[in-house]
Amino acid sequence: MGKIILTGDRPTGRLHIGHYVGSLRRRVELQNSGRFEKIFIMIADAQALTDNADNPEKVRQNIIEVALDYLSAGLDPEKSTIFIQSQISELTELDFFYQNLVTVQRLQRNPTVKAEIQMRGFSENGEDNANKAGTPVGFFCYPISQAADITAFKATTVPAGEDQEPMVEQTREIVRKFNSLYGEVLVEPEIMLPENAACLRLPGTDGKAKMSKSLGNCIYLSDSAEEVNAKVRGMFTDPNHLQVSDPGKVEGNTVFTYLDAFCRDEHFEKFASCFVGRKSSFEFHNLDEVKAQYRKGGLGDVMVKNFLAAVLNDTLEPIRTRRHELEQNIAYVYDVLRKGSEEAAKVAAQTLSEVKRAMRINYFDPGVLDELIKEQSEKYSR
Repeated sequence: MGKIILTGDRPTGRLHIGHYVGSLRRRVELQNSGRFEKIFIMIADAQALTDNADNPEKVRQNIIEVALDYLSAGLDPEKSTIFIQSQISELTELDFFYQNLVTVQRLQRNPTVKAEIQMRGFSENGEDNANKAGTPVGFFCYPISQAADITAFKATTVPAGEDQEPMVEQTREIVRKFNSLYGEVLVEPEIMLPENAACLRLPGTDGKAKMSKSLGNCIYLSDSAEEVNAKVRGMFTDPNHLQVSDPGKVEGNTVFTYLDAFCRDEHFEKFASCFVGRKSSFEFHNLDEVKAQYRKGGLGDVMVKNFLAAVLNDTLEPIRTRRHELEQNIAYVYDVLRKGSEEAAKVAAQTLSEVKRAMRINYFDPGVLDELIKEQSEKYSR
């Protein structure tokens, strides 16, 4: 069996540049590399409902937003199977069976689950109280759901950010437990992290650890050039870099973190005018030279931000153009999702059949029922 990829996103909002550098850009590269037999890209609407059960319309509307972002960024339905999670009922069955292989205590130790519970403001003891809602069972158990997603397609590789490492490790544990009990059926996956350290988790524009729609610190793939420019102008930099002449700190400076993720050497020739000012001008050939000058002093935040905005817009412009074209043909986008979901369902059904056979709960499979009838008839005829 060749290498298979499974990855995806929750449709709770438009995708932002953190999604892009964290996994989406890499997905497109892997899709076009020819190294993988199959690539499955999941829009995880069922998972999104675990903390949006009171607002299913939000999830429903964002499915098309995520699909538009996928196709605009370069995912090709001829090379990747793009599908909607809730339309694959086999995933729910696998999830149900896997729940018996994981303890509550193990889920409680999952650092990603703990962090997500805290981020969403659920009560610490998991119960409803006067100030906070308790943790929904579906949300608490979503590592098991992710294991079902990954194993249903026998994925060998899961491209994701570092925050997903505990989730993939939990999937590996479930696979090992299942295979030890029932035989070698499931495939143990490996996580594929971004190669660029700056892409592991891109901070929000305010310098906070993670981009979040609720915090208003995102730059979306669909943002206009004007919106990108405005958001970059308001970005967090070095709070001690008060004057242009002051030495600046690069480490922890959000502007430079973004440049690490997006900047290429050719951008310095293309956008050389960004470093030409009334009082000072610079000629840079690579990002290391910019960092050195910033640390030394004399290079202002305005110049660096203008350069970053130009770099980001250079990256996003073809995505915006493609998105606008797709927005004029929504029927095509839904056709991609329908066909992808049908194809994904066939693959998941085959895995579910193998799982049931291994667990000996495939009572009505061809030949099995006849054996059961014969076995039980002999038992009761004695």
